[in-house]
Amino acid sequence: MPEVWLRGPIAGVLPALMPVAHSLLQVREELEAAVPPLSRDQLWARPGGAASIGFHLKHLAGSLDRLSTYARGESLTAAQLACLDNEEQIGLEDAAQLLHHAVTQIDRALTQTIATPASRLDEPRTVGRAALRSTVLGLLFHAAEHAQRHAGQIATTIRIVKPQQREGTAF
Repeated sequence: MPEVWLRGPIAGVLPALMPVAHSLLQVREELEAAVPPLSRDQLWARPGGAASIGFHLKHLAGSLDRLSTYARGESLTAAQLACLDNEEQIGLEDAAQLLHHAVTQIDRALTQTIATPASRLDEPRTVGRAALRSTVLGLLFHAAEHAQRHAGQIATTIRIVKPQQREGTAF
C-alpha cells in the first residue's frame, strides 16, 4: 500500500491542511505497525545515550497535545506542564499503553486539524513561556512534522534494542 500522502485527498480536510493530516495518519500507521511488545528494559534502553522508545512515545503524545493547545490559542495547563516534566521519567506504563496514548493524541490532533477553518490558519499564536510567535498553520504543521521525527527515532531505536523486528515492520 502506498504511503498515506500518495493515497489522495482525505474527506473533510482543507487542501492547505492535507499535508498535516497525511503526516499524522502516516505516523499513526507506522507506530501501530512497528511498536512491538517490548520488555521494560527494551522500552527504556538508551543505546549509545540516545533517548529511549518510552521517552519518544511520551514526548510524541505530549508535544502533539501542547502544540494543539497553542494552536487553539490556549495556555498550557498545570497537568500539561507536569507531563512535560515527566517525559524522561520511567513510568509504570508498558509499550502498549504508551502506544495507545500516542495514537489517542494523534487522533485528537487530526480531529482538531479537520475542524480548523481556513479563516483561522493565519491567526497569530504564541508558543511557550517565551511567547514565541507562530500561526495556527505553523503550529499544526510543526506538530505533524515533529511527530514524524519522533516516529523515525522510535523505529531506529526499536531496530537496535529488538533486532529481530527488522523484518516485516513498516520502516
